[in-house]
Amino acid sequence: MEGLLEGTDHLERELAPEPVAGPAMGSFALHAILIASVVSYGMLSGLFRHSVWGNQGGGAMQVNLVSSAIPLPNNQPVNQNVLTTEKPSKAPVAPSPKTEQKVDETAIPIQGKQVKPQKQTTQKTPPQPAPKTDNTARYGEQSGTPIPRASQQSIGSVGQTAVGDSDFASMFGWYVRQINAKMGSTWYKREVDPRTPTGARTYLFFTISRDGTVSGIRLDRSSGSPTLDQSCIRAAQRVDSFGALPPSYNKSTLMVSYYCEY
Repeated sequence: MEGLLEGTDHLERELAPEPVAGPAMGSFALHAILIASVVSYGMLSGLFRHSVWGNQGGGAMQVNLVSSAIPLPNNQPVNQNVLTTEKPSKAPVAPSPKTEQKVDETAIPIQGKQVKPQKQTTQKTPPQPAPKTDNTARYGEQSGTPIPRASQQSIGSVGQTAVGDSDFASMFGWYVRQINAKMGSTWYKREVDPRTPTGARTYLFFTISRDGTVSGIRLDRSSGSPTLDQSCIRAAQRVDSFGALPPSYNKSTLMVSYYCEY
């Protein structure tokens, strides 16, 4: 029974309202003190004195206006005319061309002073074509032999040598080359006059016997240069033997035409 009474008292204390008047008055008093402190601080520091400008001690500034320092613009009327005037402005005068300074030819030159030489105008002459040299060999009046020559490069010719039998050149080309080698070794080009035109040719005609000896050497066609003709004839005369003819060649002699070219 006593426990039931204690529980009822405790419940009544829980449901009873708490006092409000005391805490509210304390809070109001605290805020009032805070506001009074802020206002007092502002009055002491002079924040609310709006009539004071600048420092409290005061001061003055003197300003002098000088009229001649900055020129004021003139009040000129604005030109409202958009058309061109009847008296336009004159164009600037063109500069006169520079005149060349004349040199006094009678003046005495100063020693130590360099005088520029005057340029001399020379007339250009058109280049003249170089004279053409005639390299064509001048032939004599001897009649040619009726056998193919080396210049024609027929079947019966090998190099500078041409033989009367065309089958001989095709079958025994080595012998024809041997003739070229023998004649080339005995012909001395230094014996020819250097004024002889380049490409001049002297044609010889001679006969080779079975044992290879030479006979019947004669000028077949002249080159027009006596020294070239004579040197070519001497070359054939210096050959002792071209070598025996091939055994399979059934003729006893071989007719040969040979040319010396300068």
